[in-house]
Amino acid sequence: MTQNKILVVDDDAAHARMLKTLMTDWGYKIFLADDGDVGVDMAKAQTFDMVLMDMKMVKMSGMEALQRIHEYNPSLPVIIMTAYSSVDTAVKALKIGAYDYLTKPIDFDKLKLTVDRVLERIFLKTENKSLKNRLEQATFSHDILGKSSAMEALLDTIHMVAPTEANVLVTGESGTGKELVSSALHYNSPRKDQAFIRINCAAITETLLESELFGHEKGAFTGADKKRKGKFLLADRGSILLDEIGEMSLAMQAKLLRVIQEKEFTPVGSDQNIRVDVRIIAATNRDLKTMAAERKFRQDLYYRLNVVTIDIPPLEKRPEDIPELTLHFLTKFSLKNKRDIKGFSPDAMDAMIRYPWPGNVRELMNAVERGVVLARSDYICKEDLSFIIPEDLKETAPASGLENISLSKIEETAILSTLESASGNKSETARRLGITRKTLLNKLKQYGKES
Repeated sequence: MTQNKILVVDDDAAHARMLKTLMTDWGYKIFLADDGDVGVDMAKAQTFDMVLMDMKMVKMSGMEALQRIHEYNPSLPVIIMTAYSSVDTAVKALKIGAYDYLTKPIDFDKLKLTVDRVLERIFLKTENKSLKNRLEQATFSHDILGKSSAMEALLDTIHMVAPTEANVLVTGESGTGKELVSSALHYNSPRKDQAFIRINCAAITETLLESELFGHEKGAFTGADKKRKGKFLLADRGSILLDEIGEMSLAMQAKLLRVIQEKEFTPVGSDQNIRVDVRIIAATNRDLKTMAAERKFRQDLYYRLNVVTIDIPPLEKRPEDIPELTLHFLTKFSLKNKRDIKGFSPDAMDAMIRYPWPGNVRELMNAVERGVVLARSDYICKEDLSFIIPEDLKETAPASGLENISLSKIEETAILSTLESASGNKSETARRLGITRKTLLNKLKQYGKES
């Protein structure tokens, strides 16, 4: 067990040695400083669990030493020792940060009781903080689906970055789920109880974007019939998602850069600066690095936004996630459309996996909903999907990205995802997959999932 380290600051050498002998017998590791200035230097140079300090010393008083130690490390508990006649001084010391005080001559039983109590409180505080951190990690929440290695790496990055204050640039093709990633960053951060404001920079004209972001005064422009708060003010102490940031004009980029650098902005039609504390998450499907090199995007803004980049892989590069995503959307849209669709036929699931999905997860979601609506039986068949992507599904050639994935692995993924979707019900899983229960049990035995 690690010994607690206690610094005793006392210019009475005999009294200090006596305390060291006594407290060493109690199991503490004691260090001595012969005056206040030495104590301050030692507290800055080493790590101690507690300081026991006399008030009256020659070179630097205990009061001054307490102030300096508290300025350097306010969490370090300091117990002061003072003569009975100087209790008023002890009270003043408590007001500037002392943890407790003892009167001289020292009552050894009270000394041990006080020291033990202080160290126990520190231990509990440390344990509570550690427990809180572990609990926060255990409750990492998100709505991102996918168990492929690419998605596991993505989630690890989000888990690591979310608790920080760093600005994040989320990149990826359209439909990959950039808003979901942005939400996970906010709702797993210390700002999760504050506002998360979203704005699509491509959906608003340049003349209105400044007003949307920074607000405006009444009469600032034609149609401004009342004062309006901007998105940055609404996001104060929270996070803001600037979606499609690559579509923002260079003039507006300059104003955004000022907000990042100065943490303030000026509403349209106002001469008053407003300070804000906002974490910026920017998202784009464009190559901002290339745009910056071509002077189509401000390079200084790019580096301000690009503290951390999270790139979402396209669905074509992670086909092993398709069964899980497909069954998730099947459940969602069957409920929404009041249809009792039990699953996909094997050839339909094979077609879903082979299709390259240029529109990514958004296209897959739309395809599943249309399949649910148009299905002629309890199972979505390949013919039902031909209404969604008629030509592509007639092809049997594997899509790019599947070359290194064996059919047995794709089959295993489809079976285990269906089993999970059916809440572990093997009979229901077999029905959804269009196979016998015995075949399913044999497959699960191969995968080591027979229990």
